Amino acid sequence: MTPQTNPERFYTKDEVDSLIAAAVNEAKEIDRISMSQHNFKATIISMILGFVCLALFLDGLLRILGIIPPFMDLDVNVIDDVIEKVEEDLLPYIQQYIPKKISGI
Repeated sequence: MTPQTNPERFYTKDEVDSLIAAAVNEAKEIDRISMSQHNFKATIISMILGFVCLALFLDGLLRILGIIPPFMDLDVNVIDDVIEKVEEDLLPYIQQYIPKKISGI
């Protein structure tokens, strides 16, 4: 069996080239669609993770500053400690350079 004796069972070079071109175009379209779906889903996931991280960061910051109360008796408020250290350690050094108020004025 040869292409000359039975041509309906064989493809010509032009037919093969057109089939390959069609398959490549179909593969590119499938790739474009799947990448578009992937980018959409990745964007949504990134937005959710970013919002959660920002919320947890803000929660921790507000707990450290003492604006919201401690959770499960884990007190991480540092403002009182900072105020105490400033009053004990820094104020004596600073007060020696500040003139005393004169009473009666």
